[in-house]
Amino acid sequence: MTNTGFVDRHIATWKSFRSLPLWVQVWVAGVLVPVNAAAFWFLDTPAGWWAALSAFLVLVSNYPIMLICQGMSRLMSVPHLIVWGPLQVFLLYRLTTGGPVNPELALILVLLVVNGISLVFDAIDSWRWFAGERDVPGHA
Repeated sequence: MTNTGFVDRHIATWKSFRSLPLWVQVWVAGVLVPVNAAAFWFLDTPAGWWAALSAFLVLVSNYPIMLICQGMSRLMSVPHLIVWGPLQVFLLYRLTTGGPVNPELALILVLLVVNGISLVFDAIDSWRWFAGERDVPGHA
């Protein structure tokens, strides 16, 4: 891929993101990404370490999907399910075994809520993608 092609794919991805409903843009850029990125401030805790690793894995798996699809494909939901599903189980385990204390407890609770909501949307998007809905928002 030439530099121009690389830039064009990034521009197409940005246009695709901006074509999503405003509430989705706010959810992704204003809630989902910041909450998961916050885990990097908690690397000294088990929940923070695993959540940061999960955020990294989602990033490195979704970035190529965005570039290949030139936008926000429903396929991006699959890595969320694969990575965040087990993370949710770990966070619930950590919460119920009495291990976490503040501020790790706050991180766990926020991640459980935010990623839990996201996983509902991801399950629907994955189902739709596997059912053949391969359209990418922002593409004609």
